[in-house]
Amino acid sequence: MAGPPESSAGSLAPMEVGSRIDRLRASLEREAVDALLLTNLTNIRYLTGFTGSAAMLLVTAEDSWFVTDGRYTLQAAAELEAAGVRSTIEVPATAAGQRDVIAAAGSHLARVALEGDHVTWNQQRRFDAEWFVASEVVPTTGLVERLRLRKDRGEVERLSAAAGIADLAFDRLRSRLADRPTEAEFALELDTEMRRLGASDVSFETIVASGPNGARPHHRPGRRTVVEGDLVVCDFGALVDGYHSDMTRTVWVGEPTAVQRRMWEVVAEAQQAGVDAVAAGIGVAAVDTACRSVIDASGWGDAFIHSTGHGVGLDIHENPRLAAVADDVLEAGWVVTVEPGVYLEDHGGVRIEDMVLVTDDGCEPFTRAPKDPAV
Repeated sequence: MAGPPESSAGSLAPMEVGSRIDRLRASLEREAVDALLLTNLTNIRYLTGFTGSAAMLLVTAEDSWFVTDGRYTLQAAAELEAAGVRSTIEVPATAAGQRDVIAAAGSHLARVALEGDHVTWNQQRRFDAEWFVASEVVPTTGLVERLRLRKDRGEVERLSAAAGIADLAFDRLRSRLADRPTEAEFALELDTEMRRLGASDVSFETIVASGPNGARPHHRPGRRTVVEGDLVVCDFGALVDGYHSDMTRTVWVGEPTAVQRRMWEVVAEAQQAGVDAVAAGIGVAAVDTACRSVIDASGWGDAFIHSTGHGVGLDIHENPRLAAVADDVLEAGWVVTVEPGVYLEDHGGVRIEDMVLVTDDGCEPFTRAPKDPAV
């Protein structure tokens, strides 16, 4: 593979952050609410560009108020300005002061919405009784998350850069598995290489599952040494400017058994069928069926024990979920994974995963690492 991908935020296309609050306002009108109080930091980052660890955002039909604490006085102003976001920034000295700012801004509002998926029962009670005493407080679900489904050019470039880093890290290190490292050693080497190539962090705890551990889809790497005859499942990703990548490759060390070879062949065929099924206008359940039908035909349907994939962006797991019970229909600009697997306790596990961008006539892969299973 080529050299490291260009991954510094300054070299990537700008994101369309400045227009996102206006897009959210259209959702408020449809929900018949006068405002939305955002407390989920990922959603706040999406709407404002703010990367700190403490903030709230109140959005009304005409205005918005961004509230944080004194640690972020300069950072908040700089990041919102850089993102092209116009909002009143308040930095009260106390938590009570933050409440008072939001309460004053919302004092004239009839219906105030909360992010129902991100607010605890006790928080809801406080917002109702102490913050918005003259308003009806109502829950909403997924207003910002629905906006986040379609990635703009800047987001796509960050996702692509993150995937390129993961690709290259694995390409450089996969031969190390023949040296019989422990799972934990190889996971650390992958993590370090991704950072060396420009990742700001890893997307999630890297999975390296060898031999019988591969039958556990979310095995945590441990002290087990990779040995001759192992299938090794490697599931990992890189983080670039807040955006994640996610990929899985399964390789074998030495000669696989006939069953292991067949497992890999079946999963590879299923994974390709799923990727081939991805396109705008296709139901997510149809992608799941495309993968699952191949594995069902092999006789291992009961060994495919998770859904086929998920969305990726500012969170490693986002909507949509690619599953038989889901009813979303894919749209151009969405980013999803396709990751079927087969897990057999006596033989190990196989999972192969690509992250792809949905297009009008199919999909474009972010993940380009070879799938050749031989180390």
